[in-house]
Amino acid sequence: MSIPEFLLEVSIVVISVVSLLTNLSVLLCFTQSAELRSHVPGVFVLNLSFSNILLTVINMPATFLGVARSSKPFGDSFCHAVSFAETFITTNAMLSMAALSMDRWIAVVFPLSYSSKMRYRDALLIVAYSWLHSLTFALTQLMMDWGGYSHAYASCTVHLGAGKAQQLRAYSAFTALFHGSSFALCLFVLCFAYLKVLRVARSHCKRIDVITVQTLILLVDIHPSVKERCLAQQKKRRQRASKKICIFIGSFILCFSPYVVTRLVELFPSVHIPRYWGIATKCMCYAKASSDPFVYCLLRQQYRKVLVSIIGRVMTKEKYFLSVHSSSSMLDATDDNCLGFPLEEL
Repeated sequence: MSIPEFLLEVSIVVISVVSLLTNLSVLLCFTQSAELRSHVPGVFVLNLSFSNILLTVINMPATFLGVARSSKPFGDSFCHAVSFAETFITTNAMLSMAALSMDRWIAVVFPLSYSSKMRYRDALLIVAYSWLHSLTFALTQLMMDWGGYSHAYASCTVHLGAGKAQQLRAYSAFTALFHGSSFALCLFVLCFAYLKVLRVARSHCKRIDVITVQTLILLVDIHPSVKERCLAQQKKRRQRASKKICIFIGSFILCFSPYVVTRLVELFPSVHIPRYWGIATKCMCYAKASSDPFVYCLLRQQYRKVLVSIIGRVMTKEKYFLSVHSSSSMLDATDDNCLGFPLEEL
């Protein structure tokens, strides 16, 4: 085994473990918090976490075996099923991110009418469209037999097999339409929604800054250190909004664009995709599944509170069981020594 293959295998294992733990933590938070379940964006978060878990359980192990064996990890039928799952899951995950961005846009730009514009019924309809959209491409790929093992990506994915050169034009049109209606569409929605949110956030920050400066001018007796602290908080508030937007859009582009561009470039017959590069782009797509819980959920205060409460309850139960066990052990030792000599000496 070469060093690049070893590093790729380790990367897939690490990404799989982190993705499974973090996405399961998100689901655990929803099961333990009625407040999170009452929020409409929770529908999109659950759909995204569900997609990431399926990707972690189905596709990541298959790619790991493909890298380790340097050959097809399963039979043709199972490989077609894994390829179908990848198309459906990745498209559904991208559309879930786009839905979350639209939800934030409505909440920030139209705060007074948010409850009427984004209801649970609307969120469920959006999720239903996401599933239908994803199933359309996955079923088309399955019926046209455009799924199989690709040596360049060491995984079961969208692939035009040998002996199907006459289908190259149709396959190219499908691939371009697939990535255009998933990656390109979602990227456009993310940029549109979050840039609108950033513009509104900056206008709110400017209003707050004006009020803060006017207040500081009126408070003549205030200590200079307090004024400096207030101005520093204003600056942090402005930077915080920009950082969040950069994380939302940047993580999407960084993780998906190398793979999408590679899949489009390989449509040209004269282009050869190096195996290590293809697997690396696939790993970057997988890395998005492990980063989504942090980007959208676990770093927020609501989720942190729920996780802390869950960990606190688990620790309390462990301490209780340990105390009960130690008490019972002391009672057993006392009973054993009631005869005047230790039981071990019998």
